[in-house]
Order: sequence, then C-alpha cells, then structure tokens
Amino acid sequence: QVQLVESGGGLVQPGGSLRVSCAASGSIVSISNMGWYRQAPGKQRDLVATITSGGSTNYADSVKGRFTISRDNAKNTVYLQMNSLKPEDTAVYYCNAKVLRTSGIAYRDYWGQGTQVTVSS
Repeated sequence: QVQLVESGGGLVQPGGSLRVSCAASGSIVSISNMGWYRQAPGKQRDLVATITSGGSTNYADSVKGRFTISRDNAKNTVYLQMNSLKPEDTAVYYCNAKVLRTSGIAYRDYWGQGTQVTVSS
C-alpha cells in the first residue's frame, strides 16, 4: 500500500502566503513525478504544478511567478509554496505521485485526500 498525506491548508487573506506539504509512505521503491492539482466547487480538477525526480518543474499559467513546487526525495515529500494568494486560488488541493511499489512492475498514480485552501478577507 501507498499513502499520500497532505497538510498545511487553511484560511488566508488575499495577498498572503501558505505552504502545503504531501508525504508519501508505504511500500515504495521509487517516485517519479510528483505534483499538485486543485479543484474548486463545481469545476474540474486542474493541474497546478509538477516536479520530476530530478527537479524539473512545470506550472499552470495562472500560478507562474506566485507558486513554487519543491520536493525532498529522501523524505518522499513534495511541497507547494503559495504566495500572493488570490480568492480564485480557493480550492481543494490534491497531491499526486507516480509510484513504483515493491510489488509492482510499473509506476502507478496515487492521490492524497485533499486539503482545503481558502483565500478570503
């Protein structure tokens, strides 16, 4: 089994900052890409940012210059630092990881349970 546990969501005022974290645990051999997605009420789940095991990053246009994704490979943890937050950033943020398990032969997608981020005054 593989578990992804997110933490760090909450309520923040517009212009503020927040950092969310996601730790993967279980029968893990290696993790390739890790990323963050978000889903606002009534909308589809959209990509926010991804990072490869080598540290290459990709961002949605809406968050470029404001959000930074990083990871600690030794801890199987990915972070999302969110600055200059806007009300439209309000959503449930989900962590994703492509994991090779000890009993597996291919990488599979795993998701966290989601953490709520609310940007409001």
